[in-house]
Amino acid sequence: MTSSVSGPSPAPAGILVIHGGAGLDDHARAQAARWATRYMPATCTAPGVAGDRERVMAKVAALRDDPARLNRRASAGLDVLRSHAGPDAPVAAVGYCFGGLAALTMARQAAPIVAAVSIHGGLATVSPATPGSVSARLLVCHGAADPHVPFAQVEGFSDEMEAAGADWQLIMYGGAQHGFTHTHARPGETPGVAYDEVADTRSFAAAADFLATAFTDAAADAQ
Repeated sequence: MTSSVSGPSPAPAGILVIHGGAGLDDHARAQAARWATRYMPATCTAPGVAGDRERVMAKVAALRDDPARLNRRASAGLDVLRSHAGPDAPVAAVGYCFGGLAALTMARQAAPIVAAVSIHGGLATVSPATPGSVSARLLVCHGAADPHVPFAQVEGFSDEMEAAGADWQLIMYGGAQHGFTHTHARPGETPGVAYDEVADTRSFAAAADFLATAFTDAAADAQ
């Protein structure tokens, strides 16, 4: 899923929006449209449909355990994005749930992005970043009450990024559970998953500001 953007950024830029573990569902489409609207005029493409949960989750697990393959898949999306935004435009990745893990994996694998944003995404990896390997700026928006990404993962991610010397930041939202941007999440339907309007609103604003700065600085560095 890709969204080419212009507007608040000083030059054309692009955002690769990566869906969660449920596949290309209504939430993923809504988030892509949300980012496209933020940076109007824009184009947003979202081909395909979400598959059945069992099949999708099996694919998610396989990709999670093979970071190099996950990065190759995500980088194919970057190729599509650059066909819209232009080959020299700064691009970033924003991911939700599994997509957040994918965005961070791209940064760990040195994909050509200026920034990566993980929103209620997985933070653990089987292939940690090495010193100096992460050039993209990182923003993690995390629910403090997320049982699917426990605090041990947060601590591990912090230690990993400090050891790698990455430019990273973490925002935790008190009381927010996993999937806090899913407006149609039904209370109790999936344990540990719930919509949180405050965390949703604040994380989008924080990510938008973070990306605006990253794009501005990237454009300045290119001059």
